[in-house]
Amino acid sequence: MTQVSFLYDGDRLCGFEAKGHTGFSQAGTDIVCAAVSSALYMAANTVVEVIGAECDELDVSDGYMKLTVCDEDVFVCSDTLEGLELHIQQLSEQYPDEIRLIRRKR
Repeated sequence: MTQVSFLYDGDRLCGFEAKGHTGFSQAGTDIVCAAVSSALYMAANTVVEVIGAECDELDVSDGYMKLTVCDEDVFVCSDTLEGLELHIQQLSEQYPDEIRLIRRKR
């Protein structure tokens, strides 16, 4: 199962942490894992490369990604992060055994 935590500072969405593999299918053919990974990478690339936001943390490894935006850039990244959260929420509704969405404090 992939667990995606959306990180909040008060009521402000400031990042995400994703860990695990969905286990929907074998590696290389897992469409659920591909959907989650693609969404996470698009959001991270938009925040870092397009918006140019400063991150307090950006960590990527096999089955893991964490991004937290510095306080000064949370507002300009909010639409991107909220869009990601909505996308992951909808995926988790379609694949409840493979994706778990959590909202927690930073």
